[in-house]
Amino acid sequence: MANPQKERQGVVTMTKIELKDVSFGYSHDKIVLRDVNLLIEEPGLYCIVGPNGVGKSTIVKCLNKINIPQKGKIFVDDVDIHTMHYKELAKKIGYVPVFSQDAFSMSVVDTIMVGRYNHSKDCNKEENLKKVFEAMKLLHVDGLAYKKFNQISAGQHQKVAIARGIVQETPVLILDEPTANLDVKYQVYVMEMLRAIAEKRNMIVLTISHDLNITAKYAHKVIMLAKPGVIHAVGSPQEVLTAENITKVYGVNCRIIEDDSDSPNANIPDSKIRVPHIILGEALIIDGEE
Repeated sequence: MANPQKERQGVVTMTKIELKDVSFGYSHDKIVLRDVNLLIEEPGLYCIVGPNGVGKSTIVKCLNKINIPQKGKIFVDDVDIHTMHYKELAKKIGYVPVFSQDAFSMSVVDTIMVGRYNHSKDCNKEENLKKVFEAMKLLHVDGLAYKKFNQISAGQHQKVAIARGIVQETPVLILDEPTANLDVKYQVYVMEMLRAIAEKRNMIVLTISHDLNITAKYAHKVIMLAKPGVIHAVGSPQEVLTAENITKVYGVNCRIIEDDSDSPNANIPDSKIRVPHIILGEALIIDGEE
């Protein structure tokens, strides 16, 4: 069971996630996930990777009860989420969906304040506003505080959405493609920040990523999905992002260069982490392939 000890200085209590034989399909002939088994019980930045159509977004929606599996069970701290009320689950798992065209007429500060809903009984308005402005400063959007959300750019939308996820202060934070619509500088900045948050707050940060090199550099663990909706590999970037796995799962030839100068821990003298860097080759196209 989860430790009921209250949060201290922004550090959240640890949570365990377990999927047992989970299958999900949008119809009988369109099964997206097949007998997925996954255990996450250590803090860190986890990146879900894989080609289109293997169930990356589907699996995180199952974790949030947006999708209900046809088979199998999902547990949070050994409790079946099927038995949990949505409000109870929201105290455990924060969620930042992939960018959409939905535009709110609320101000940016009010949009982020929505993420403090589960803390409305525990914190007063001043405390909640403090958390909101801290998150805005972290994402460099504090200058947009009183602008309307529907009047800012797509990249700014994304930063605001991430800030809204951070202020939820849940033991687990799930982000569906958090670097979508961001330029390269902010793609790197956001992944650096998410890794640091996972470490400093002792929490699970679970993201969907399409950039294998950014994943290799910042993820503590990589979850690689493959067709037909199965887990192909789970482990460190060095263990999962191999030429063999990438060629088999993505259908593209590649070679791997290992470089320790780009490691997030490169400034630690005893760190021996070597970051795999993927050099892509030709695509392996099969006639009749979708």
